[in-house]
Amino acid sequence: MTKHFFVLGIAALLSLSALSTASAAPAKKSVKAAVAHKSASAPAARSGRPALARQGRETRRTAAQPSGRTTARDTRGARLTLARQESRRTSGLSARQTRLSLRGASTSQVVQARAPRLSFGQMAGLHAVDDPLDLKSSVALVLDQDTQEVLLSKNDHAVLPIASLTKLMTGLVVADARLPLDELVTITEEDIDTEKGSRSRLAVGTQLTRGELMHLALMSSENRAAHALGRTYPGGLQRFVGLMNARALMLGMKDTRYVEPTGLSSGNRSTAHDLATLVAAAAREPLLRQLSTSTGYEVAVGSRLVQYNNTNRLVHDPEWQIGLQKTGYISEAGQCLVMQARVAGRKLIMVFLDSSGKHSRLADAERVRRWVEVQRPANTVAGSPNAV
Repeated sequence: MTKHFFVLGIAALLSLSALSTASAAPAKKSVKAAVAHKSASAPAARSGRPALARQGRETRRTAAQPSGRTTARDTRGARLTLARQESRRTSGLSARQTRLSLRGASTSQVVQARAPRLSFGQMAGLHAVDDPLDLKSSVALVLDQDTQEVLLSKNDHAVLPIASLTKLMTGLVVADARLPLDELVTITEEDIDTEKGSRSRLAVGTQLTRGELMHLALMSSENRAAHALGRTYPGGLQRFVGLMNARALMLGMKDTRYVEPTGLSSGNRSTAHDLATLVAAAAREPLLRQLSTSTGYEVAVGSRLVQYNNTNRLVHDPEWQIGLQKTGYISEAGQCLVMQARVAGRKLIMVFLDSSGKHSRLADAERVRRWVEVQRPANTVAGSPNAV
């Protein structure tokens, strides 16, 4: 019995061994075939090995990660790249637009800064009126002081701002009052120009005599000096301005109005005809004649000496015999000049308003002087009188 079972076990083992050998034979053949195929394709594999290696790496990297995660990351990357490009493009456009905007604003500011403000005379078209001397002043009047003969007139009844020609009336009112000229007057903050913001070398706290203030106001058109004269007048500034207007009416200056004593306000207005009357009245005051034609004056301002010069360079010219003069300028009035001078043996009063250039008012005076010396003119009227 035992022997029988032993024989059966040996037979079973032999059967299993045969089956294993039979199944292994085809596998060996497959392996050999694969090896042979690999040997045959070796040259082609060697020539394309770098590309295959890259593909293999990409395949392994793809296989190592879920396909859905890779797609999401690529999408986010693409979105970020597009967002960055759009941001750069937008910021570039914004910066360019900002530069263009700033450039445009800067250009408009330059144009606006260069654009001159028109005077009242220019706005009224007074420069369109012709005259035989081709004067650059839109308003002019030349007359003989003794005979009242008018030699030249141009828009002489036009009412315009008169700028610092106002100071001639300021000086006349002070001179009329016969106030002590040696009395000290202190410059205060009230004398600072808030109308035009003009500067002054007379600092707040400066003490000068009334006579020195008169000198600077008439010769150099010093605004703080003129304002201090009105402010310290007995009764105050308001009373002083009232007296200026009363004096104008007394002289027959019916188209003249004053609102303050410096001329910084365009509210101070007059005509060439009225101003000729004022020049004639002021020329009768020796003090006003002396101070307005002074070529220069030095005053002590604190611990230093300050030199002031005449705003009218014609007072230095030996060809001129000027008895009284005053200049003026604000943008609304243009360049202005009044003078009393002896020309060709005659005492002439000249008024030039709203001249178009910095030196043209003086050039107009020169034209008139040469014209009178050569032509000995009679009455000449340029255009028709205007009122604005």
